[in-house]
Amino acid sequence: MKKLLVLLAGAAALGACATNNADDDMGSMGRTGTAGGAMAQAAEDPNNPMFHPMYMMMAASSDQFEIQSSQLALQASQNQAVRNYANLMIAHHTATTQNLMAAAQSAGLMPPPPTLMPMHQQMLAQLRGAGTGSAFDAAYQQMQIQSHQAALQLHSGYANGGDVPALRQVAGAAVPIVQQHLEQAQRLNVQGQGMMGDHQGHGNQGGAGRAGERG
Repeated sequence: MKKLLVLLAGAAALGACATNNADDDMGSMGRTGTAGGAMAQAAEDPNNPMFHPMYMMMAASSDQFEIQSSQLALQASQNQAVRNYANLMIAHHTATTQNLMAAAQSAGLMPPPPTLMPMHQQMLAQLRGAGTGSAFDAAYQQMQIQSHQAALQLHSGYANGGDVPALRQVAGAAVPIVQQHLEQAQRLNVQGQGMMGDHQGHGNQGGAGRAGERG
């Protein structure tokens, strides 16, 4: 799990560099079209989250983790607040996977496969081992907090410095949605049967199907 956060933290750091040091980057590397020299350099490294194949793979895997972990929650939890949150995550992330694929196609790119990367596979395996009832609920909440923190860093970083405009738009629109999901996870009452605040998404559930709303 630490590997996930370390890897995705790089996205935020790279995005910050692209935003805060744009003048220095362009002065040292020169401009190459609208993407600029910094993006040309990013495109040379397939492991860089600013390079669209890695971003798409990580974003798609993040969605799949949210869907599969939440499907597991519906099997393992009797807490209505947890179940409500899980249903929300399944609906939102099913839609956002479709949004990512549509954005990729619009940019002439191959859509990412809806598969889990090893880091998400490990997280899901840990969740499966958490048992049921309150023990599962606490583990699910913690996983949701950590996964959404990582997703927030990923989308923020790509929105600031990604190499494909259509995907940058998707990432930028994702940021407030991911932030909302994170706040909902943090308020999730795993000890009782409720959640502080409105877990239904403050009116955004229906809007999750709009392009770019990833979380």
